[in-house]
Amino acid sequence: MQVRTAVIPAAGLGTRFLPATKAVPKELLPILDVPALQLIIDEAVGAGIDHIVIVNSRTKPSIEAYFADAPEIIDKLVASGRIEMAEQMRSIGRDVRVSFAYQDNPRGLGHAVGCARDLVGDEPFAVLLPDELMGSSELLAAMCDVCVATGGSVVGLKRVPRDEVSAYGVITPIGEIDADGVIGISDMVEKPAVADAPSDLIIIGRYVLTPDVFDAIADLKPGAGGELQLTDALRVQAAVGPFHGVLRDVARFDTGNPVGWLSAVVELALDHPQYGVGVRAELERILSSP
Repeated sequence: MQVRTAVIPAAGLGTRFLPATKAVPKELLPILDVPALQLIIDEAVGAGIDHIVIVNSRTKPSIEAYFADAPEIIDKLVASGRIEMAEQMRSIGRDVRVSFAYQDNPRGLGHAVGCARDLVGDEPFAVLLPDELMGSSELLAAMCDVCVATGGSVVGLKRVPRDEVSAYGVITPIGEIDADGVIGISDMVEKPAVADAPSDLIIIGRYVLTPDVFDAIADLKPGAGGELQLTDALRVQAAVGPFHGVLRDVARFDTGNPVGWLSAVVELALDHPQYGVGVRAELERILSSP
C-alpha cells in the first residue's frame, strides 16, 4: 500500500481576498513568483505523490487554465533567450497527473473531499488544504509512512499555547508522542473551550486518509455552520480503528488571510536564492525610513 494521490480542495470563493479574487482564484495568488497552488503540488510530489485531484468550482476556470499547454508563451521565452523560464513553464503539471472534480454547491470541507471519491478510488490518499504552506515535504512524507505502517488515517499536528486552542480542532491523545513525533488519537473536538480542551495539540491542514472515510462522509449530517465537517468523519474513523497524528517541526504559513499571505511572501522571499538579498535590503530601507 502506498499513498499516491492527493486531494486539494480549491472550490472556495476566497472572500477574504476580495476584490482580487473576483478575477484571480486565491490558490493562484503568487508567493513571490510562484502560485500558492504550485507550492502545494510541489510538496505533494516531494512526498512521493504522483496524482493530484483538485476539487474546483466551475466558476474558477483559470485554475484549469494554469495547467494547460502554453506553446505561444514558451516560444516567445525561447526566442528571447529565457530558456530556464521556458523549461519551468513546460514542467507545470508534467511531473504529476492532475485531475479535476467539482464542488459547485459548497457544503463544507467534508463535502469537498467527498467530491473526489470517484477519482481517488479505493486507496489511501492525502488531503492538502491550500491555505497552509509547509516549508518542506517532511511532514507529509512522515504521515504517509505512518498510514502505510498502521493501516489507519493520520492528521498533521501542531502544539499551541493552551489559551489558543479554542480557535482549532483539538485531538484527544492516546499516551505520549513517541520519538518520531507520532501519537495515537481516540477523538477530536472542534474549537473547544480552553478548560475543556483535551490537549494542546491542534489539527493542521494536512491529512492522510484511508478510503473508508468516504463512507463516513456519505453518512454525515450538517454540523457546525450547517456544513458537512471533515472532522466529524474523522471522529468516526478514530472511534473504530487505528488513528494517529504526526508532529513535526517544519515551517508552516497560514495564507488564508491577507496578513498571513503577506507574511509568507516576505519570509519565503528572504530565503530565496535569487531575490533574498534584494528583498532584505528593500525591507531595511523601508523600515529605516522616517
